[in-house]
Amino acid sequence: MREAAQVLVDAVSVGGLYALTALGIGMIFGVMRLVNFAHADLITFAGYAILLFFAQSTALAVVGAALAAIVLALITERAAFRPLRGANPETLLVSSFAVSFFLEKTLIMVVGARPKGVDFLPGLARQVDVAGVRLQLLHLVTIAISLALLAGTTWLLRATRLGLEMRAAAENFQMAEALGVRANRVIAAAFAISGLLAAAVACMIVAQTGLVQPRMGLQLVVIAFVGTVIGGLGSLPGAAIGGFFVGVGSILLQALLPEALRPFREAFVFVAVALVLIVRPLGLFPSRSLRQRV
Repeated sequence: MREAAQVLVDAVSVGGLYALTALGIGMIFGVMRLVNFAHADLITFAGYAILLFFAQSTALAVVGAALAAIVLALITERAAFRPLRGANPETLLVSSFAVSFFLEKTLIMVVGARPKGVDFLPGLARQVDVAGVRLQLLHLVTIAISLALLAGTTWLLRATRLGLEMRAAAENFQMAEALGVRANRVIAAAFAISGLLAAAVACMIVAQTGLVQPRMGLQLVVIAFVGTVIGGLGSLPGAAIGGFFVGVGSILLQALLPEALRPFREAFVFVAVALVLIVRPLGLFPSRSLRQRV
């Protein structure tokens, strides 16, 4: 029971990270139909901001990570994606890869390609006793932060005018714009929120691994995008749920598979994804606009 509880907490913790990452990707896709693989670089730049500021104070490192990711998200939106607004999805996808490649190589030229150690939030490495089970405090904090951010994002989307505009734009951008939704404001807000979510993910990853490196966000974003597809492209709740399922599934496979097969757990995850999409080609929770187009 103790081992099962530890695995379950670990799975939910990782699932929360993937849910936040998938939500950041899904938010941009919702308003722009853009699969933003440059989201990985938002996580990476936030990680290096932590490296830059953590010696001064933890609070400054967290604020610096948030500002770095938000500002970078707004710059990429204004410089790279706004001029292509209205272009076909293939053009936007190529632009996304180009932005990601440019940011990654620029970062490597400035700081180098070697991983750098960061002793960030060392107090969270200790274990705590919960109902007789020893659990790592970092995993519990990660779950709490993930739930708080998901709840906060849900509140923003459901209870504010900006959230209403973003949900309208996600359903039918042209109609929302015709009804008075300010496109630049909505899209910039979506990028800023995705940057904030990327910074939160970066803080938790750096606290868990103690490392930053130029490709630290890439694998996370690729697998989170798979979660977005499972949940249903254009559906923000679906993106979060799909990302959570993929994260939980990967950890459970790591624990349940025979040791010889554990290096191939991602292969099993992708097989499961393929099976889900065969049964539900639009994902588990497709958006209304996607169902109508099909």
